[in-house]
Amino acid sequence: MPSQQSQQSQASRTPARRRQRSTRLVVAVALLVVGAALVAGALVSSSSALTAVAAVVAVLAGAAATRITHSELVQARREAARDRAVQAQEYRALTERRTAESAAFAADMKRKIADREEAIDVLERALSTAQRAAADQSLKRGQEARRADAAERGRDAAERGRDEAESRAAEAIVRVAELEAEIDVVRAELDALRASAARGAHRSA
Repeated sequence: MPSQQSQQSQASRTPARRRQRSTRLVVAVALLVVGAALVAGALVSSSSALTAVAAVVAVLAGAAATRITHSELVQARREAARDRAVQAQEYRALTERRTAESAAFAADMKRKIADREEAIDVLERALSTAQRAAADQSLKRGQEARRADAAERGRDAAERGRDEAESRAAEAIVRVAELEAEIDVVRAELDALRASAARGAHRSA
């Protein structure tokens, strides 16, 4: 990933920066030490000319050390600003990626919920049709029963019709029970999907 590569490149550049910084600081300290040693030696020799030269050298060494330290401080601030800018870009990219993932998850959950709702609608229509068929078969069964009780002639035919009506009515009742059970299952899946979508939205928030 780009963020990991940038982090690795930053990590590889950090030791080099530290070595360069430590070298510059060592040079600055060495200049100060040399200037101080020259001044101390000139004072010990009690030579005005040597003392003047040592003082000039010490001033130049101090100025050089100050310049080195200042340039090092400016570079350190620039590097810190550059690192903060890189981190801000990586965080923005991470935020955009997470936002896109959350949007994709929400869209997928909406699609699944819509599919389940459509399946429930289809099953409910099928259940309504099966219930009407069961009611029709029950009515026919009652009619056949009354015909069987009222007519002695053709009783065998009437009984057969009644048996067939009872069989169809039983099948319709079984179909109604199956559809009701299937609707319960799909509704349970829909509730689970809605709960999962709510948890995903809560995590993304």
